[in-house]
Amino acid sequence: MKRNQKREQNYVVFTEEMKATHTILVPNMLPMHFKIIAKVMEKVGYRVEVLETQGAHIAETGLKYVHNDTCYPAILVIGQFMDALQSGKYDPDKVALVLFQTGGGCRASNYIHLLRKALQKAGMGHVPVISLSLSGIEHHPGFQLSIGLIKKMMYGVLYGDLLMSLVNQTKPYETERGSAQALADRWTDRLAEEMGAGRHNYAMVKRNYRRILADFAALPHRPRQGKVLVGVVGEIYVKYSPLGNNNLEQFLVDEDAEVVVPGLLDFCLYCVYNNILDHKLYGMQKSVQLLYHIAYRFLLGKERDMIEIMKEDGNFDPPTLFTHTISLVQGTISMGVKMGEGWLLTAEMLELADKGVENIVCTQPFGCLPNHICGKGMMKPIKERNPNINIVAIDYDAGATKVNQENRLKLMLANARERMESREKPAEREQIPQKEKSREGELVAASQ
Repeated sequence: MKRNQKREQNYVVFTEEMKATHTILVPNMLPMHFKIIAKVMEKVGYRVEVLETQGAHIAETGLKYVHNDTCYPAILVIGQFMDALQSGKYDPDKVALVLFQTGGGCRASNYIHLLRKALQKAGMGHVPVISLSLSGIEHHPGFQLSIGLIKKMMYGVLYGDLLMSLVNQTKPYETERGSAQALADRWTDRLAEEMGAGRHNYAMVKRNYRRILADFAALPHRPRQGKVLVGVVGEIYVKYSPLGNNNLEQFLVDEDAEVVVPGLLDFCLYCVYNNILDHKLYGMQKSVQLLYHIAYRFLLGKERDMIEIMKEDGNFDPPTLFTHTISLVQGTISMGVKMGEGWLLTAEMLELADKGVENIVCTQPFGCLPNHICGKGMMKPIKERNPNINIVAIDYDAGATKVNQENRLKLMLANARERMESREKPAEREQIPQKEKSREGELVAASQ
């Protein structure tokens, strides 16, 4: 008890009483995923709101409270929180903030301390900042994750991955603009209501997979062909967040491309698998190891089920099984490279190439050293293994201009289209000689 009291002196605790009075603000990284998870949390008594603010003023606000040498995602997340608190929309005495904290070596583990420092500077040091961590780094009596809630949150990740994949595979071909996203939004609301209403077992999840697939297949659309495929990888926040990557996915769709983005489940598997690797690399208690093996098999089984159901449906491309992703990275980068996105970033580029996605955008936030090493630093060996691959690294930071980013993306797409056309022309040239030979035979016959 004394230990807890001592720890709680270092931060404002989110108490049990606050659960009924405080609104918990969540930074927006994955819009569909977070919306489902937020609504599930509301059904168990929390007041949750996912922030959806956009614009250059978010980074400007962040720079008032965070040094400009700090990684770009921290500037945006803290800027979004501080902008919300200063907007007048929320009562600072009845609001709390939540951030995921891994406890690893990546500077993302320090966001929470930078945020508290920013709150102190703004005169709002009394606002609780909740550490969302499965390892129990901090103690907040009013914010408890039960096994049932964690399971529903994981279902939210699965549903979010499926919806994100289907929207990306449908949006470029929809005959009615916005219909794919509108369908995803309807399913997001429906799934959140179902999970919040009561028991939501895994059999229901699999039934919903099939219903979602059928609904997306039924959307009026053109044939899925003729588009440049573009994969998106990089630091987790900038890869997924529309705020972090200047609406990258929509920009690529508007430029007549189909976007392929690896799901969040792979990152969850990567985190669990790294703890299994720690036993081989450094040694670990067998009891702890057993828990990670159980979690790994659980998550892998869920990914395998989704893949099988998507194959059974036959209308959309399923994700790659994580075990195959692991096999692709062997011999290219050490599995001991696991700071931040680590070896997974390299593996995702190899995974995309393996699926035939030869054009890849690697989102590079300023100040993320692991991302630059495992992303930009691994491009040469990846290109040596896949000569046809076309990778462009796009830097995202408070000083980078959107015009420069989009010009580089347009150049990549122009190169991709030239390569597509060059592959089609040989087939046309093969047909021309056949026609010429036929005409030559006609002339010979006529002369005889």
